[in-house]
Amino acid sequence: MEEDSPQERLICRKKFSAFGLKVLYAIPLYFMMKNMAPSPVPISSTSTFSLAIALSSLQAFVFRCPSPVPVRTSFGTMHDRPAVFVRAQASDGTVGWGEIWCNFPACGAEHRARLLDTVIAPMLLSQGFDSPQQAYAHATARTEVLALQTGEPGPLAQVIAGVDLALWDLCARRAGQPLYRLLGGSSNSVPVYASGINPDAPLATVQRMHAAGYRAFKLKIGFDDVQDLTNLHAVRQWLGPQLPLMADVNQAWSLDKAQAMLPRLAPLNLAWLEEPLRADSSMAAWQQLKSNASMPLAAGENMLGSLAFEQGMASGALGVVQPDIAKWGGISGAWPVIQNIRAQGLRYCPHFLGAGIGLMASAHVLAAAGGDGMLEVDANDNALRSLLAPPLARVQDGRITLDAQPGMGVTPDLDALTRACT
Repeated sequence: MEEDSPQERLICRKKFSAFGLKVLYAIPLYFMMKNMAPSPVPISSTSTFSLAIALSSLQAFVFRCPSPVPVRTSFGTMHDRPAVFVRAQASDGTVGWGEIWCNFPACGAEHRARLLDTVIAPMLLSQGFDSPQQAYAHATARTEVLALQTGEPGPLAQVIAGVDLALWDLCARRAGQPLYRLLGGSSNSVPVYASGINPDAPLATVQRMHAAGYRAFKLKIGFDDVQDLTNLHAVRQWLGPQLPLMADVNQAWSLDKAQAMLPRLAPLNLAWLEEPLRADSSMAAWQQLKSNASMPLAAGENMLGSLAFEQGMASGALGVVQPDIAKWGGISGAWPVIQNIRAQGLRYCPHFLGAGIGLMASAHVLAAAGGDGMLEVDANDNALRSLLAPPLARVQDGRITLDAQPGMGVTPDLDALTRACT
């Protein structure tokens, strides 16, 4: 059998239905792309090392693991768990790892790996950059017209984001510091919540995750009103009034439907209601919904570009903002947005529902950012997450402790991942 190239290692190929990508808010693509350049990321004042990078190689590794229980959302189902990992090596031999968002469509992982191999890597290899921010800005600027021409601003941004994560991991490893400390953070304790809880038997999942140390939970809704409300009430009754409970609609409702659901959700004391409207709904629609909502509204995973976040925050509709650093921005692009979230008194809760590298990157960024946010942790079985996120094995009273190892503290064993996905 012919061996796949390092850029296209496919493990446990399995077909599943394809769903389209999402972009938040109806902002012209030109303006989204023009607002992707990052402002400088603050580095620990005690650092005396250089962030300069000259890349010698960029590789993508594609994995697919079977999912014993399909992950259901209101817009579609994931029948297996894909991941695209990025390995960046500098000319001095230092290596860093990142992850590219690739949950949808079904062929998304392979497509993004090819984009890295054929488009982004040639732009970045054998060049010198003063910092990951400069490399991010270079790749973003070089792909602005290409994104317009191809109609693929999302996939290109996702690949650039995954590379950026790898470059920051590389810099932290070379500095001998954990990533959160490189970014100026001081605490390695991170609050977590259990997410991705399917509408089938959610109480059993909540009870299992509670026994594992979790103290906050988010249910998938937007399927059937009776089922949604029955599930939420059952979980709330079991949790009691104090533990946080959230609900994720995944864009399933119209404004009229969301307005009708608000009074039915009010007695549940939700910590937030996530994406009750389509991501391309007008700001006026979000503001109208907020004016009648007793709980905070959350969004951000489908925002593309700093302007989208600025408009979302300026609208006053959002109480919780959820950038996904493997989907847009990486650290270089997202960090200024996160600083803005915190400065405006909003709650920063990173979105993430992928494998372990992106999850650990999100954990380190949350630890560096501070505030009252929580890290999203998928409650569904996924070897590509559990094998690459050691702190999740030690959840205590709703928190994890990040390791003191340099970088994200994760070095993938590709052979072990291959075995886990067979």
